[in-house]
Amino acid sequence: MDTRWLEAFLAVAEELHFARAAERLHMGHSPLSQTIRKLEREVGADLFVRSTRSVALTSAGHAFVPHARKVLEDLRSGRAAVRSGGRRVYGDVTIAFSGALNHQTVPPLTRAVRRRHPDIAVRFVDRALSGEALTRLEQGTVDLAFVGLPFSSPSLDHLLITVETNHLIVPSEHRLADRRSVHPAELADEAFVCTPREQGSSMRNALTHGAYAAGFVPVVAQEVLDPYLILPLVAAGVGVAVVPECFSSILPEGVVEIPLEGRYPPLRSAIAWSRDNEAEPLRAVLALAREVFPEPAAD
Repeated sequence: MDTRWLEAFLAVAEELHFARAAERLHMGHSPLSQTIRKLEREVGADLFVRSTRSVALTSAGHAFVPHARKVLEDLRSGRAAVRSGGRRVYGDVTIAFSGALNHQTVPPLTRAVRRRHPDIAVRFVDRALSGEALTRLEQGTVDLAFVGLPFSSPSLDHLLITVETNHLIVPSEHRLADRRSVHPAELADEAFVCTPREQGSSMRNALTHGAYAAGFVPVVAQEVLDPYLILPLVAAGVGVAVVPECFSSILPEGVVEIPLEGRYPPLRSAIAWSRDNEAEPLRAVLALAREVFPEPAAD
């Protein structure tokens, strides 16, 4: 099938007038009609209903329009890729992230990819806490993941992107709500809202390690898969929580944020990927990530 037949078909389908379509294509009315007839014989169906006064698409013609457009768009993209001499990167990158924990890191990377590499399609898998995200990387179902450190996997590499201080959040009527700071040991009798241990959550690990260092085992009032849901549950009085400083800008009414004293462990976040994944789109995104996220501290 000649691609010029598809161009002729789309011109008539959009104009619904052979004379206007012929003028648009810089060809005569008769050659255009012959081209459409050839295409109809090729696909085995009438694509237009013609009369002396009007032209209309048949059901088959309507069905054929998106396919004809896709073929021509793919052809144009292929030509552009060849003509770019390798300067443009084409493909897709699938990124896993947990949700609110990444609200300050996912947007700048995505914007940078759209500006620098508009032909890379970025696809997302959300609500993937660190453990699940790392498993997806190892299985090859995602290309890049926002995760917490540390993790241990010989097949994966990472780039440290943030080191955040953890804060305590409590309901506004809580006994500690007026305090300027709180030592972790004072939280031994509190119940916590947190992410689940089974998904390998870095937030949960920070809570656990901080509590152990202060001499107690944290009591869990409620586990939630989406880190953002911690905030309304604390506001509702279900419990208290330890969250990274990036949450400061999205705290709801009814929640008070309090600095933690001592050497409470910070939350170290990274992007991770498989060492074996040599796909050009991923490598292009990683190169951008190193510009967007200058390494904040030694890992």
